Amino acid sequence: MRPRLEILWRLLSEDGSLWISIDDDEGHYLKVLCDDIFGRNSFVSTVIWEKKFSPQNDAKWLSDSHDFILVYAKNKEVWRPNLLPRTSSMDSRYKNPDNDPRGPWTSSDFTARTYSANTDYPITTPSGRVVTPTKSRSWISSREEFDRLVADNRIWFGAKGSNVPRKKTFLSEVQGGVVPMTTWRFEEVGSTQDAKKEVKALNPEDPFATPKPEKLIERVLILASNPGDLILDSFLGSGTTVAVAQKMGRRWIGVEMGDHAYTHCKVRLDKVIAGQDPGGITKAQNWQGGGGYRFYEVAPTLINKDPFDEYVINEAYDADMLAAAVALHEGFRYQPDSSLFWKQSVGNENSYLFVTTRHLNSTYLDSIKDTMEEGEYLIIACRSFDSGLDKAYGNITVKKIPQMLLDRCEFGKTDYNLNIVHPPVYDDEAEEEEQDE
Repeated sequence: MRPRLEILWRLLSEDGSLWISIDDDEGHYLKVLCDDIFGRNSFVSTVIWEKKFSPQNDAKWLSDSHDFILVYAKNKEVWRPNLLPRTSSMDSRYKNPDNDPRGPWTSSDFTARTYSANTDYPITTPSGRVVTPTKSRSWISSREEFDRLVADNRIWFGAKGSNVPRKKTFLSEVQGGVVPMTTWRFEEVGSTQDAKKEVKALNPEDPFATPKPEKLIERVLILASNPGDLILDSFLGSGTTVAVAQKMGRRWIGVEMGDHAYTHCKVRLDKVIAGQDPGGITKAQNWQGGGGYRFYEVAPTLINKDPFDEYVINEAYDADMLAAAVALHEGFRYQPDSSLFWKQSVGNENSYLFVTTRHLNSTYLDSIKDTMEEGEYLIIACRSFDSGLDKAYGNITVKKIPQMLLDRCEFGKTDYNLNIVHPPVYDDEAEEEEQDE
């Protein structure tokens, strides 16, 4: 986990946040690890997701009913969660029994939990009844502030004017959303049973074993992002995060090492885009389908060590794959020219990169130089070259492939890198319209 988390933290934007779902077995260990990597001052909160609505009768000890979501912010001074949308059930608490011209309101307790002599005074209700705070409590404001609230009709004494005072709060004055709490109930964000129904509807022959409900991810994206933001899920699983991100108008990147990238994630996304996924948050988001994505398969590591401990190019790479991978690492665009073979990748208007698996000699280099125009600059990456060729021409730089890349990347690993199986196809208009995976 440490290498993955370190990479994710580097990728996170300054106003971004990281949300990690974990169970009770590993949650506390993960918290310590994250504090060590991110710093304890980056910790925001631990959300408790109530994932089950009934006890597990075959549990040997306690039936687990919750998971954790650890929340970290790259910069807590900058990051703030969005408010949750208000629901009709929340607004139904607001009434207007006294026909106040400011509209519906609700009332709250006018007493404080801790005692203060400055706010302990008798109050005479409109009916003439004298009331005082209960034992060990006091009012929440001074006498002067109370009189001002009464004059502004912000104190409610009940329909008969004889009740203990309560403070009025108007619906028109509350903020446009609700501050999120740290306990999320299954009625609000779904349960594991809901999640299983969602994936079974999409893939009845082979449903994913441990999915998350779409409403849970929807809650996270509501709090942590806005339309157009980029969402990264590096443990994609059944594809819930990217499915929800697509429906909510977010850009996204999903990473998965298992075969279910093909058998589950891709199948799910294809149905979401085709508008053939009626479950989850589809109705709530009024999702009708649309959009697109690109699917990249990570290739084997580009550079390995041979039995003599020397760096060599992986034999799994053919010429096109090698050229595209080197171009990617060197900051060039793989875009072979139809007439001049050495114009293989473009850096700018007059800068090119040519990758070849052959040994470079002076005859071959001279043939390339003869076709170059004034002002053009070329980098040639090859397996090997004759002595002195790296200094033969001022506008041609000759390098050996392994050495030119060693300082840029970490090689010899099979779990992650930036190499790709298929050379990229660049289409500016398509890039603006499609989401990436």
